Amino acid sequence: MTAPRRLLLVNGPNLNLLGTREPAVYGSQTLDDVERLVAASAAAHGFETRSVQSNHEGVLLDAIHAARTDCAGIVINPGGLTHTSVILRDALAGVALPVAEVHISNVYEREPFRHHSLVADVAIVHVVGEGVAGYATAVDRLIAVLTGQAEG
Repeated sequence: MTAPRRLLLVNGPNLNLLGTREPAVYGSQTLDDVERLVAASAAAHGFETRSVQSNHEGVLLDAIHAARTDCAGIVINPGGLTHTSVILRDALAGVALPVAEVHISNVYEREPFRHHSLVADVAIVHVVGEGVAGYATAVDRLIAVLTGQAEG
């Protein structure tokens, strides 16, 4: 059986407000822009995407669990759950799919509580502070690992 050529894009709480929420920090691009960028980046490598955004942790967990049957990897911006959610971290570890963690802003230049990621140890790719373009970087790097062109 061949490996699925699909990525799950997960965006956590408040990312539905992209484009209007703190544009000085997050820019003016919207969640739709992010999803289109990820789909185009993945398609350039022969992959498709499925996207989920929720302000409810359980919805994100269910999507991550479902990905284990038909996705090759996960690109995730957990939003504030990055710093607080052990269960999100455990879901990512539990499905045993390669994970790329993305943050639009440079979390290391922001409030001290944002400096620690509970997801970092389960992610093989980390992209921080590149704005929305960082999602494309994450897709490219994750697919390079999935296709054996890079180590994770």
